[in-house]
Amino acid sequence: MISDLTITRTREELDASRGDGPVVLVPTMGALHDGHVQLLKHGRPLGDTLVASIFVNPTQFAPGEDFEEYPRTFDADLERCAEAGVDIVFAPTVDTMYPTGLDTTVMVDPGPLGSVLEGAVRPTHFRGVLTVVAKLFGLVRPDVAVFGEKDYQQLVLIRQMAQALCLGVDVQGCPTVREADGLALSSRNAYLSSDQRQQAPALYRALRAGAAAAADGPDAVLAAARRVVDDASIDLDYLALTDSDLGEPVPGQDARLLVAARIGKPRLIDNIGFTLGSG
Repeated sequence: MISDLTITRTREELDASRGDGPVVLVPTMGALHDGHVQLLKHGRPLGDTLVASIFVNPTQFAPGEDFEEYPRTFDADLERCAEAGVDIVFAPTVDTMYPTGLDTTVMVDPGPLGSVLEGAVRPTHFRGVLTVVAKLFGLVRPDVAVFGEKDYQQLVLIRQMAQALCLGVDVQGCPTVREADGLALSSRNAYLSSDQRQQAPALYRALRAGAAAAADGPDAVLAAARRVVDDASIDLDYLALTDSDLGEPVPGQDARLLVAARIGKPRLIDNIGFTLGSG
């Protein structure tokens, strides 16, 4: 029941509500779907207090992106949080998160990895993501934080930040939750028209085709995935094969195949992991 939730909006309210035992944080921008619920359920047994943050972070949106249009469904989000066993919802204002103002705030530089893949298409995105996550870590002071593997580059960068800045947070990834046809759950799926919704699962089919060719080496992986994308007439932002840390793939080790494409208005991303063969 929503009445069992503690809803906080300030640092002081948050400090007064968190317990003494281990704290688990699941950061979100709201518009919660089954993928978010899976993150919350993953986090529930990992600590005594489960905190879900709901904050649409302005610094990770570039001019012309969908900050104003991003879905905001706070009452429904509270229902989802209650069902998943959340103890505290932290829903701060922009002033709480950026007390010195958006234009003058200190920002976290993501380093070289922030300029490739998603960073090449959205060059300011990860700067905003890492900044808000660092702020949430400072405010909530979690022992564990849970993020989805759908945003795989984000997950890798947050892990690197937590380690490099000695933040003392165990950053855990949770597998991507999908529709029956394989489409990765995303709040932006709501933007898809019916025709685009029929086209979108081709991204996951391409990833699976690439993974199925893993034994034959990197070139085979990329060729198999690209054939599926081309057959579906989807224009890619990128299709990339990396190691699990987003470096160069190494035969015999864990690899990650990542894809991004714009299907109508929405820009969708997805990825899959597997062991790469040598061909």
